[in-house]
Amino acid sequence: MQPAIADNHGKLVGTWKLVSYEMEVQATGAREAPLGANPSGYILFTADGRLMVVLTGEGRKAAASDQDRAELLKSLVAYTGLYRVEGGKWIAKVDVAHNPAWVGTEQARSFKLDGERLEESTALMNRPDKGMVRWVLNWMRVK
Repeated sequence: MQPAIADNHGKLVGTWKLVSYEMEVQATGAREAPLGANPSGYILFTADGRLMVVLTGEGRKAAASDQDRAELLKSLVAYTGLYRVEGGKWIAKVDVAHNPAWVGTEQARSFKLDGERLEESTALMNRPDKGMVRWVLNWMRVK
């Protein structure tokens, strides 16, 4: 393992609390909050190489019906897998996820560390209604 990679791995290890979750539209730079202004979530990086993520949207309420339970899935992101660090990216080999289509895939995220703050971003992807977008998440280390 290269020292810089090992260094970044060690700096990620721990528990981080979600500060913001935004979708950035490449064409305009506009940012939207698809999970609301105050989503909740945590990301955990273990020293032995496991990542766990749970994100929930703002204002979720207990479900009273099957329709309510189905709607709650629209405001949930959850996955786990083994991860590796390659420079300024982590790559998780997903083994459990809220979306079964993610299982067996690699989810790569760019990241920047600034003290106790972590910024994560996805690669650009095409959304038919928005064009090219990426998701930008900000985290604060939990002490």
